[in-house]
Amino acid sequence: MTRFNRLGAVLVASSTILSASHALAASPKVTSGDYKVEPAHTQVIFSVLHFGFTPFSGMFSQASGKLHLDTAHPSKSTLNVTVPVASVETSNSVLNNELKGDAWFDSAKYPNATFVSTKVTPMPGNRAVIDGQLTMHGVTQPVTLHARFIGSGVNGLDHAYTVGFEAHGEIDRGSFGIKTYIPAVSEKVEVRIAGAFEKIE
Repeated sequence: MTRFNRLGAVLVASSTILSASHALAASPKVTSGDYKVEPAHTQVIFSVLHFGFTPFSGMFSQASGKLHLDTAHPSKSTLNVTVPVASVETSNSVLNNELKGDAWFDSAKYPNATFVSTKVTPMPGNRAVIDGQLTMHGVTQPVTLHARFIGSGVNGLDHAYTVGFEAHGEIDRGSFGIKTYIPAVSEKVEVRIAGAFEKIE
């Protein structure tokens, strides 16, 4: 690459960074209030270590629930979300049905997993630590989520004011009584969440 081309590449990259920074700075201020889960764009993705070979992932969807967002006092924000266990999906249709059965989630007996926040601790960089109680498979255990604010504004498709977050955490499935194939399939489950919430007018 010639010196001229290198200079051009640097200028283009700099312009891109400045444009992105401007877009972030120009994003709308987050609005306090009550929000409902937007289920079409909310996903709970889980991953386990499969027989020591590879991470294996699946997803829950169709969530419902509410977020109370207090931007002036973020620690007063609250979250209550329910996910139907029968929504579980993996890349294996046979496994999907197995996971719904009584050897795993037993969705007929325990149809929902519910997370209720008990404490929200604001952190630098639009982040927060959310402590709460997760009820799944008939058992309630404390779970901590590490959340990050992604963005806010009016959704161009449904015209609803929307806020979005991502979060991650870890669950010990054995403590919820889901022990099938431990330790061949890891007891520790990594969880990543994409959460979209629409403001309730």
